[in-house]
Amino acid sequence: MNQRTPILLTSEQNQISLKNRQYLAQKGIDYGLLSITQTGLDKSIMDAVGSLRVYLKEQQYHDYDSQLQGTPYKVLNPCFLIVSDDEAQKQKVSLYRPETKKGDPRIWIYGLKNCAQPGDEIALIIDKGELYVFNISKLDLSVNQVLAQIVNDYEAVANELLDLLQALSKKGPLQAIMKGDTAIGMTIEHALGIPANSSPSPDYKGIELKSSRLNKASNRTNLFAQVPDWSISTLKSSQQIVDKYGYERDGDLKLYCTLTANKYNSQGLGFEIDFNNDVLNEIHIQNGSVVSWLGQTLRSKLLEKHRETFWIKADTHISNDDEYFTLRSITHTKNPLASQFLLLMEQGIITMDHLIKRKDMTGKTTEKGPLFKIRPQHLSLLFPEPQNYALK
Repeated sequence: MNQRTPILLTSEQNQISLKNRQYLAQKGIDYGLLSITQTGLDKSIMDAVGSLRVYLKEQQYHDYDSQLQGTPYKVLNPCFLIVSDDEAQKQKVSLYRPETKKGDPRIWIYGLKNCAQPGDEIALIIDKGELYVFNISKLDLSVNQVLAQIVNDYEAVANELLDLLQALSKKGPLQAIMKGDTAIGMTIEHALGIPANSSPSPDYKGIELKSSRLNKASNRTNLFAQVPDWSISTLKSSQQIVDKYGYERDGDLKLYCTLTANKYNSQGLGFEIDFNNDVLNEIHIQNGSVVSWLGQTLRSKLLEKHRETFWIKADTHISNDDEYFTLRSITHTKNPLASQFLLLMEQGIITMDHLIKRKDMTGKTTEKGPLFKIRPQHLSLLFPEPQNYALK
């Protein structure tokens, strides 16, 4: 049986690539990654690996899942091949699924043979709908003029949003457009002209908005909602959870409670983290396992929801039964340290809230969570170099 000989990166290739990837992370630039093989260069063909396919789809550049097999369905798009610190060659990229081998997704960048060798790593970056190709094993991205413009484009959105929020704060208190816990977020988004929707996508041009009241007692902020991985859980639905551990309240069966890893709550529920199997387990003090989450599920959700986030704090006051919000501060974060998530749960820094209700004790079950939360003072443990702005 033929075996593919692995490409061993040289020490220099590794060091340059790592430095460039760190620079991209520092600047908040997402990208797809390809490793160049001798076979790929010889045949002008490369596998479009899973992480790259996800990136291209998320950026609405190309969706392999909806692409039919065969040459007639090959997509040929323009792209820019970065060949030096200040030069970009206009080239083409082919994206297709062959009729053979189950249609495994393929990609090829024209002109790549002239600026890459086996072992090199290639970063594909999409900006304003255009694809840019960087050999991060050779170029120094920190001085690359093409990337500098892309960085400016990314930062321009954050600066634009910051200007809008500063202008909004100068107008004085905002009257709430609704009542309840979500009123502050809905009111600020309404004032910014962001339409209300249930999409999980970030709120403003790729930036997530998280708004909270400064004088709220708990002062925890939501990271995201994520149901358990039912296939690996002992209980198989929110209904089973509330039926077993809920309590009667106002004629309904409810389970509204906070769980943490360092103690059991009044319902006897808590967390244990299985680092060996990369699993978060919700457990009961007497019954043991309740439900579970794969660590990868939680990390992926964190990265999806908080690639870049504005955490907005506001004072609140009531006048004539109406609530008003005065914007006070913004914390701007990018690129969460996803590998720290389970560790922060083990330390009780990240907690989770169940918000399950079974109407009329036996009726329809609804779950507003489970909500994973963190206190604002701990954001720096999850997000590198958060930037803080005071609003007057």
